[in-house]
Amino acid sequence: MMTLANKITLTRAGMSIAMFLFILMPFAWARFVATLIFILAASTDWVDGKIARETNTITPFGAIVDPFVDKILVLAAFFAFVGIKELDVPIWAVFFILLRELMVSTLRAIAALEGKVMAAERWGKFKTVIQMVAIGTIFFILDMYHLSVLLHGTPKSVCTAIFITLCKIPYTLTAIAAVITWISAVSYLKNNWELLRQSWSFPCK
Repeated sequence: MMTLANKITLTRAGMSIAMFLFILMPFAWARFVATLIFILAASTDWVDGKIARETNTITPFGAIVDPFVDKILVLAAFFAFVGIKELDVPIWAVFFILLRELMVSTLRAIAALEGKVMAAERWGKFKTVIQMVAIGTIFFILDMYHLSVLLHGTPKSVCTAIFITLCKIPYTLTAIAAVITWISAVSYLKNNWELLRQSWSFPCK
């Protein structure tokens, strides 16, 4: 029977897809719903880990799938933001974030083949926090734009001008997230270099 922690993890994967679709809808209500889904999904990342530890139900599936689902949540948000031209989220930064996540996922797969579980590192946890803060801030700016139009009847031309000015923040935060993400990648490579080296070499006889 699947553990409760793993069920929550898979639920977060489903919420990530729903969030992505709602962000792409050009309606204020859809963006608000997407924000709520993101907050709920991000909170489950802490919940499933806590449940797994306290109930002693940490499984190989959870150890591998949980960080993978975190990547789905982060990348779903960033790629959806790229689709909103006014946000000016740099696609190059999102690409490098994707590249790093694929690389670390590959390392985890190699470790699994060797019967090992690659634990999350301090830099990895820090980059996740930075990514979540960046996404949360972008959601805030996006929601404030829609809220201004809905509640105050501010002309869209004025809101758009303010919106574009504020969008320097999402650009900067996404770029910073990409840099921190790659610093964590270097840390993972350094600490698992021997494992990687052995994986591409024939065993010595």
